[in-house]
Amino acid sequence: MEKLSVACLFAFSTVLPLSSLAADDYKAARTEWGQPNLQGVWNFSSNRPMQRPANFGEREFLTADEVEESQRRRAAQDANSDAALDIEGVDGSYNDFWIENAGIGVDVRTSHIVYPSNGRLPSLVEGAIAGQGVYGGDTTGESRPVRIAAGGIGTDGPEDRGLSERCIIGFNAGPPMIPSLYNNNLQIIQHQDTVVLVTEMIHDARMVPLSARGNAPLDDDVRLWTGDSRGYWDGETLVVETRNFNGLSSSFGAAGTSYDKVLTERFTRRGPITVEYEFTVDDPSTFTDKFTAIVPMTKVAGQLYEYACHEGNYGMVNILRGARVQENLPASER
Repeated sequence: MEKLSVACLFAFSTVLPLSSLAADDYKAARTEWGQPNLQGVWNFSSNRPMQRPANFGEREFLTADEVEESQRRRAAQDANSDAALDIEGVDGSYNDFWIENAGIGVDVRTSHIVYPSNGRLPSLVEGAIAGQGVYGGDTTGESRPVRIAAGGIGTDGPEDRGLSERCIIGFNAGPPMIPSLYNNNLQIIQHQDTVVLVTEMIHDARMVPLSARGNAPLDDDVRLWTGDSRGYWDGETLVVETRNFNGLSSSFGAAGTSYDKVLTERFTRRGPITVEYEFTVDDPSTFTDKFTAIVPMTKVAGQLYEYACHEGNYGMVNILRGARVQENLPASER
């Protein structure tokens, strides 16, 4: 993904918070079919936490002083990044080079989750799976299937690794799409009766029918990795409802299974370079309540290139090969 912004993007977004750019009375340009135009490539990187830190309580937005302090901290981190290479060496700094977890512009929210009012995930229902593996090659004793995106339960075979390591589902691609370390980009393509949502990670394309005929639900026994998405327009907002997940992925994070999850996503053009992405997860088999998050997306003047995950997945081969080498080492050298 070429990280180039439209000409005026940085000039505006580094001065004004997103709440200033996202005017409620903004009227999006129309497609040739009269629908709000959401087409383009959108970046959803963010340095806001998904869950609200406890010290904010039910406060949804940062103060001006807190925004300024956050910017100072970010600038200091950027200034120290070169020094970190000298301190940590190449191994310690490799991942840092690729990390893209600061949003374009100023995000004034204390968390992405806005409901419940404390900005936290609801409690798990009794019996729901709480954790499904760890990051790294440790063996956890848990059984397959591994439903988490990154990490795993061991290194005996590829089935012990997370879904993104196996190139099945990207760790930020969802649905829902969640800001993560890198490749936080989405392309929206519109037609009169179909919207296509293409995530950069794993280059997954979700075909979302909008017509009445296309909105007929799938039979309950037809289950898919990313579910079955159906869409409609609610005024200026594209609403996408997804169900029929196959249960082989987690519900959210490392919790539960996706089998009973119903996901509702809302895409609203809030300004020339801004789309508000809101999603609600309703999964009574995992969480005691539904929850809603808002993630700002900013338009970028770039294009998505194919993320050839399977073709270039040397990581999986090397994880398993390294485990076999380690097993053959004397116990004192493992």
